[in-house]
Amino acid sequence: MAATYLPTLKQLQYLVALKDHGHFGRAAEACFVTQSTLSAGLRELETLIGVVLVERTRRVVRFTPLGERIVDKARRVLREADELADLARSAGRPLSGEMRMSVIPTIAPFLLPRILPRLRRDYPDLKLFLREEPSGAACESLHTGRTDCVLLALPYACGEVETAPLFEDRLFVAFPEGEYGPDHGAVTPGEIDETRLLLLEDGHCLKDHALAACNRPELRAEATMLGTSLHTMVQMVDNGLGVTMLPEMALDAGILDHTHVTARPLKADNPSRRIALVWRKASPRERDFRLLADVLTQSGAD
Repeated sequence: MAATYLPTLKQLQYLVALKDHGHFGRAAEACFVTQSTLSAGLRELETLIGVVLVERTRRVVRFTPLGERIVDKARRVLREADELADLARSAGRPLSGEMRMSVIPTIAPFLLPRILPRLRRDYPDLKLFLREEPSGAACESLHTGRTDCVLLALPYACGEVETAPLFEDRLFVAFPEGEYGPDHGAVTPGEIDETRLLLLEDGHCLKDHALAACNRPELRAEATMLGTSLHTMVQMVDNGLGVTMLPEMALDAGILDHTHVTARPLKADNPSRRIALVWRKASPRERDFRLLADVLTQSGAD
């Protein structure tokens, strides 16, 4: 019987990386190899299967129609390989080995400093690789196998996933000192001037959570959406450019320290977002993810 030569996982990783980054140099950096190594690996793959997968020019990298189909299949193969390794890890010690977690930007800088020391102390064998990206990109990374679990805020449609709700994160209205008076309590949506409301730009789910909590359609039409981070929003409010919405975890982390910005709770029917950990259905590491969710819940309650 003639020998059958199959693509290696490394070659498939190179192919997927090139598709994701659209550039040989950036794909090589993502795979931690030289560009020449990645190019050679892809040429070996093309020689092995006897077809051209990528059209190479000086300016662009263009996948052939068959290359597009093969890269989709390669993603599934790599994900299955990851799950094979996960299956072996799940039989060992809990929360050990490598784990890749995506975290959205409105959570990462505020919650991670509280949870990472506890994870290092209680689970020293866990190697947690973090990836900060918006909700849409994080969910895509989950389903394509680039990440194992996602720490995000609900409600958000992340596809077919298992979900472990962690805790409620209340929303606050942040404004320049004196704007509402020193004795003002919680702020109702009706008290927010839609022409002065500053929100994060599209792609950040906190913007949608804030607008949904206020339930005022004119806010969506009139609000200025240009902030790239909550720290940027606070700086704009501190300079008198308007008001914004902040989650309680950001306030607890000291985001208003050394500013002249005041925050009051939003008084609404649903004045919070729900922090959750999600992962792919039927993952062999469900036990690990639920244990991690327990640790995150405790950290959120501290």
